[in-house]
Amino acid sequence: MTRRSQLTQQGLPDHPGRSGEQHPHGSSPRTDWRALARNTLVSGSVASVLSTFAVSCCSHWQSGSAVGGTNATSHWFWGDRAKREDRPSLRHTAVGYGIHHASSIFWAAFHEYAIRRARHPSTVVAAAAVTATTAYVVDYHVVPRRLTPGFDSRLSGGAMVAAYAAFAVGLGVVGWVRITRHR
Repeated sequence: MTRRSQLTQQGLPDHPGRSGEQHPHGSSPRTDWRALARNTLVSGSVASVLSTFAVSCCSHWQSGSAVGGTNATSHWFWGDRAKREDRPSLRHTAVGYGIHHASSIFWAAFHEYAIRRARHPSTVVAAAAVTATTAYVVDYHVVPRRLTPGFDSRLSGGAMVAAYAAFAVGLGVVGWVRITRHR
């Protein structure tokens, strides 16, 4: 056997994670990225559902249309008319929810990366609050108006707080359960 094939089988000493070497936290870096991706999908999905529920309830109370807030997000594709759409439809409701869900996954990736080594539930809760606050600031004060979620066209300030708080709860609950389960 040649020296090169021996090194390939044994793993190169200056390249951690190859062929049998363990990552400092007990798994290979590849497994860590897979876990991060899985955690992101789960927490982002839960946060998306909870925040959509909050948006729908608030939208119903404030405008009489439970889907109005979700429809408003479809203004990315359909313009400002989408912000006035009251009926459920594939064109507005499904597209609006799809945009919101994808955005939730995006923000969950930052959250999950931040808590990847967290050992205490309070760390997860704080990170969820920071993530939701950051999402709000970026959504309504950084990106162009055309790329905002559009909820503000159907919801009051208090309802907006409720929607982003529900998003934070979704992120936090998933992380909290994961950490307390592994204790």
